Amino acid sequence: MSVTTATDTLLDGTHTVLTPEYVEFRFTLAGLYSRFLAWLLDAVIVTLLTGTILTTLSLVMFAFPGFASALSIVIYFLVDWGYAITLETVWSGRTVGKRVMSLRVIQESGVRIGFYHAALRNLARPVDRLPLFYLVGGLTALVSGSQQRLGDMLAGTLVVRERRLKVPSALGMPGDEGLLADPLFVSRVKRLSSEEREVVLTAALRREELRMEARLRLFAALGARLQDALAMEKPPHLSDEKWALLVAAALLPPKGQPRSTPQRRQTA
Repeated sequence: MSVTTATDTLLDGTHTVLTPEYVEFRFTLAGLYSRFLAWLLDAVIVTLLTGTILTTLSLVMFAFPGFASALSIVIYFLVDWGYAITLETVWSGRTVGKRVMSLRVIQESGVRIGFYHAALRNLARPVDRLPLFYLVGGLTALVSGSQQRLGDMLAGTLVVRERRLKVPSALGMPGDEGLLADPLFVSRVKRLSSEEREVVLTAALRREELRMEARLRLFAALGARLQDALAMEKPPHLSDEKWALLVAAALLPPKGQPRSTPQRRQTA
């Protein structure tokens, strides 16, 4: 489901995204302190990885002592960039440090980042780091109003807080277990894109926070979108919301396993 950003979206440490159904999603922006701690942990990991690689290559460096310093610097930057770009791409905008601090990088439109965004924001790190300890990046984030360093501005990304949500018991009992036992339905649900899955699960988990008018409007649009995505017609006895809840139930992890999601609030 596509989303568009609302104008004047950044107020009091939040970023607001307005969907085509006129439902607002508010993401809580990560502060500089938590981002610094996440970076510090990642820096320790990168340093350890670099040391391990250099130790492995020690024989080569011993044979060419004049080349050792330059090689160490090159390897450090390659590991640093590779670590951040790879993890943020495959781990939904998180590194180990961000995971520990419950942070995540997202696009300004509210959806998860891909390789392009991860690469852009991380390749700008040498400038953000100037002269030491991300002084340029930190000052830029302070004056930007959206906590964006230069790399984030270049890539169109934000760092937000996330919180763990336990799936409500009602979501696991949407009222049509027969459809959940249909292999065709389940297999088609599993083929939904990552963005479609996130929209469905977020709508299901946060539906009680919506006003009724916005809730009906959102699930009407989502129900129609799911029929197209699954190439299946909604059973006539199911409402749009129940239909979406069935899809969400088919996407759920094993019972009792929490799911992380960016911290946000919806308003109509």
